[in-house]
Amino acid sequence: MPAPFFMSSWSAVRQQGRVRWWFVSLLLLAAAAAGAWWWKQQQAPAAASAGAARAPGRFSGAGAAQPVSVGVVQRQDLRVMVSAIGTMSARATAVVRAKASGELLSIKFKEGDEVKAGQLLAEIDPRSYQATLTQAQGNLQRDQAQLKNAQLDLQRYQDLLAKDSIAAQQVDTQKALVRQLEGTVAADQAQVDAAKLQLSYTRITAPISGRLGLRQADVGNVVGPSDAAGIVTITQVRPIDAVFSVPEAQLVAINQRLQSGASLPVELWDREQKQRLARGRLGAVDNAIDATTGTIKAKAAFANEEGALFPNQFVNVKLQVNLLKDVLTVPSTAVQNNYVYLVRPDGTVTQRRIRVGVVDGDRVSVEGELQDGDQVVTDGIDRLREGAKVAVIDSGAATRADAATQDAGARRAALMASLTPQEREQVAKMTQEERRAFFRNRRAQAPQAAASAPASGASAAVASTQAASAAASPGSAPVR
Repeated sequence: MPAPFFMSSWSAVRQQGRVRWWFVSLLLLAAAAAGAWWWKQQQAPAAASAGAARAPGRFSGAGAAQPVSVGVVQRQDLRVMVSAIGTMSARATAVVRAKASGELLSIKFKEGDEVKAGQLLAEIDPRSYQATLTQAQGNLQRDQAQLKNAQLDLQRYQDLLAKDSIAAQQVDTQKALVRQLEGTVAADQAQVDAAKLQLSYTRITAPISGRLGLRQADVGNVVGPSDAAGIVTITQVRPIDAVFSVPEAQLVAINQRLQSGASLPVELWDREQKQRLARGRLGAVDNAIDATTGTIKAKAAFANEEGALFPNQFVNVKLQVNLLKDVLTVPSTAVQNNYVYLVRPDGTVTQRRIRVGVVDGDRVSVEGELQDGDQVVTDGIDRLREGAKVAVIDSGAATRADAATQDAGARRAALMASLTPQEREQVAKMTQEERRAFFRNRRAQAPQAAASAPASGASAAVASTQAASAAASPGSAPVR
């Protein structure tokens, strides 16, 4: 059955609307594409002119000059150093113990003090030892009197024997008695000396010079020779020694220098190797190499006048085994994979291959096509290539700027500290412009006040306060 007329007409209308919608969509897409192309064409010249006007930065293109820091190639003496890890060892250590038993009456030292050999440290109750000495002296005097009497009798007997008035046997008996008493007197004298020695032990003195440790006994304690800890410990730290190990490969060079009479300098550094602690000389090396580590022990002596070094302290050791004279050196930061970048007079760089030698601090000895006075790149190497153009920057500019800022801050702090409380209160109420004017006036008045040197400090303070008030007043114009 054929479709009605109104339905066919509706289908035709729908097809025409669909075609019109697609046509409008295509026109809109074409217009958007044309607009994007026009915008891009308009922005390209502006971006090109902005890029051309922009100054070359740190990470600018290849055609711009690269900012770098440089160092100078120099000929100088360079030390051949051997690094090691060591510990400090006291030259001598003594545990102070009581040689006589008794109650500790007094302590004559302070922990950590420096003492001399023979200095009194403590005292023990001496009464019992004094009594023993007195008894021994009494026995000696008694036996000496008996000996004297026997000697006089012997002399009388010998006179009678000469006159044939006494038997010879009696004289011989008297001689034996005299010898017996002489032996008794000698024994008594020994007892007196022993008692005096024991009495002297009640005064405890320092056996060596050095630094005292912590006290191990207090007043009132009974001390004696059998005490393991003793009373105190003394360590001799002036001078002091450092014990460390060096590789056996360096033993030949060390022995040659020692046998020739040369002194081998040694430096001690802290754990971070930023601060040098002391300088000394190599004293001796051990008589055998440690087979497990392939090293040999060495000992160096240090004066330690300031007492900065302590026994058992950890240190980094640098031993100088040789000194290279007048060698070519460059900064260590300039070397990269056995190459350096040499700055040419036209402002470009070129690679130079080198042979690296001995490192001493921030300098390293090299061999290659370099001359004394040449400039090599030390910072910015990773952005360079052969023939690149560079701009040398001053590495100390930032440091000087920081120093100037710190100096300005210190001057401002000093100026604020010189103000009176009233002036500080006025400054706090000022505007920024008034505050600037006040400090400018204050700085300008300082040289004049120093030149005029007013006789009265009070008048100077009044003048300063008046100037501050005038500068802080609302009607005053700020000075620029």
